[in-house]
Amino acid sequence: MKPPKRLHSLIEEGLIDSVVRQLMSGKEATVYVVRSGGETLCAKIYKEATQRSFRQAVDYTENRKVRNSRQARAMAKGTRYGRQQQEAVWQRAEVDALYRLAAAGVRVPAPINFLDGVLLMELVADEHGEAAPRLNDVLLSPEQAHEYHAMLLTEVVRMLCAGVIHGDLSEFNILLAADGPVIIDLPQAVDAAGNNHACRMLLRDVINLRDFFGRYAPDLLTTDYGPEIWDLYERGVLQTDVVLTGRYERKAGAVDLSSVMREIDDAREEEAARLTRMQTAG
Repeated sequence: MKPPKRLHSLIEEGLIDSVVRQLMSGKEATVYVVRSGGETLCAKIYKEATQRSFRQAVDYTENRKVRNSRQARAMAKGTRYGRQQQEAVWQRAEVDALYRLAAAGVRVPAPINFLDGVLLMELVADEHGEAAPRLNDVLLSPEQAHEYHAMLLTEVVRMLCAGVIHGDLSEFNILLAADGPVIIDLPQAVDAAGNNHACRMLLRDVINLRDFFGRYAPDLLTTDYGPEIWDLYERGVLQTDVVLTGRYERKAGAVDLSSVMREIDDAREEEAARLTRMQTAG
């Protein structure tokens, strides 16, 4: 197919030989299957801020590093330069997270290069060598649900041990490769130690996994892995080979009503977003 304009620089640099087809177009990027040196890869073209529907929520961007004080001031003022820099920081967050997580052995697509707002990375493939489907598009047996749920909890723990929380993990950004699930879409990834909302996001990620796999294995709906994982992390004893129980006894204490209400609002927003994505996917 004719290469999109945004891929011309990668072709000129010799990073891409040809464009095979468009793989998907989402809320924040368009992904193409490309050929490079005999390999089939993915090229993720980030959409401009004015074209994207994903809200760069302050909860996600809290404590993200910027290059210098000029950049920080411009971003705070919302100038044109500031918006450009904010966009660059947003895009770079996924690139940095992918490199960091791949180095930690997390099941994410291997990043290859990042140039002019385009992320070149590994193509996650199924057993036939084709682009792997999203988890949402696959029917599972109870045994598969248990297996993949356990695998993904291991990845969540491995991510947290590397200091990263996905922040928007669900069946819509997990691909089912030939050897199991692979986590994708990380522009909203947060630093576990530097973000005040890290705990809430970790718990939400784990709940999303529980609720999805619980459709196929209802016994998973009674598990409580999120608080258990976060408690181990806070106490500094979380390790990648930890054996989780799925049980957690909450300590008695005063109820933080504002926190409870925020969790309820988050759950409502998440469910609305989930329904919208399901309608779009259908």
